[in-house]
Amino acid sequence: MTIKEIKEELKKITSLTDKRWKKFEADERKGVQAAISQRKKAIIKEIKELERLEAMLSYEKSYWVKGYELVAGIDEVGRGPLAGPVVAACVILPKDCNITGLNDSKKIAKKKHQALYQEIMDKAISVGLGIRDHQVIDQINIYEATKLAMLDALNSVSQPDALLIDAMELPVDLPQKAIIKGDANSLSIAAASIVAKVTRDQIMASYAELYPNYHFETNAGYGTPDHLKALSQHGISPIHRYSFEPIKSRLK
Repeated sequence: MTIKEIKEELKKITSLTDKRWKKFEADERKGVQAAISQRKKAIIKEIKELERLEAMLSYEKSYWVKGYELVAGIDEVGRGPLAGPVVAACVILPKDCNITGLNDSKKIAKKKHQALYQEIMDKAISVGLGIRDHQVIDQINIYEATKLAMLDALNSVSQPDALLIDAMELPVDLPQKAIIKGDANSLSIAAASIVAKVTRDQIMASYAELYPNYHFETNAGYGTPDHLKALSQHGISPIHRYSFEPIKSRLK
């Protein structure tokens, strides 16, 4: 067999205990040995990723064993920015769901967000969104606006049996668990994190077309140096949060 043919055969091996390794390892060609080493490293990486994803289902499993079939993960994006809405998402994943690379959206390269978002939307049992704009945030504060957005997202999905929420409790009559850093510890919350992030980024990109001076397409409304510089040069836009600093002081 040529080295190219052997590489194709190695792709079919998915276990480190497969009996076919012995045959290929007997081939002393450097190219074959390099291909074997590369494939084994890839398998080890795949195994570790599966173990990580399995560990991120521990909270979901604790509900499943109690008979709660539909476990929803809820997360939000946009509590910290100086402009734009807060966006929450609620995602119910099936028990056998496997989405490679799914994690807290802040730990994933932005270029991978869209592909993960699409896979979540394709595989999820149900997905809901909640959006509360800058005016609501100014009226009732960001914490309460976040809670309303989460409730909106929850009310947009098929009725779940239990909830896993990122660091917050909701006033609903359902079993629920608030998890600190939930988007890094629960697969369902991580999925909600990605959905909320992609949705909010799309909203801010649309605002960037209306208010091009503020670079919302890149800073998403956060207080980056270019955003603060734009505030100094162009003043406050209609979607800035008047209750947030330094907007509040500029209004005075």
